Amino acid sequence: MMRVVILGSGRGSNAEAILEAQRTGRLGEARGVQVFSDKAEAGILALGPRFGVPAAFLDAGPFKTKLEGEGETRYIAAIEACQPDLVVLAGFMRVLKQGFLKAFEGRIINLHPSLLPSFPGLDGIGQAWRRGVKVTGCTVHYVTPEVDGGPIIDQMAVRVEETDTVETLAAKVHAAEHQLLPAVIARLSVAKSGGVK
Repeated sequence: MMRVVILGSGRGSNAEAILEAQRTGRLGEARGVQVFSDKAEAGILALGPRFGVPAAFLDAGPFKTKLEGEGETRYIAAIEACQPDLVVLAGFMRVLKQGFLKAFEGRIINLHPSLLPSFPGLDGIGQAWRRGVKVTGCTVHYVTPEVDGGPIIDQMAVRVEETDTVETLAAKVHAAEHQLLPAVIARLSVAKSGGVK
């Protein structure tokens, strides 16, 4: 079994896609063992009771956009206690620093709403929309110190139609994310187990 810890800051739609894939047998050898959020009121925490996975608020400290100092130490200890094979950033809106990256090196993946290396950073969908591209999508990549710059694992393309608005495009990208992320986790789990499922 590949033990997966999910981190998120918001409503948790990508975490929900992972846990729904697990419930329906589409997550390979992977199992979500813990959900953590840096927001006490985040919707992602409600997924725990729904899917039978522990979910908890974990104080990230005083900084709003990064995980540093005591907050970083707290997160490392709590995640290490889960003995994770994979840490999934599912809308976790903090920049990770060297201590965290070193603790889980090669085991952290992130989902980004663009076809990297295009449109890294905040508002990938809006960046693509404003640039007028005809194809965008989403990317799952390993996390490294460079923001959205780690090795790409897989991508899914989304065509931008003439009739799209930024809202309809966002909905299409999110739908692609909900397919791609669980599929990548399933594939990584099978690779880890050395078999084919």
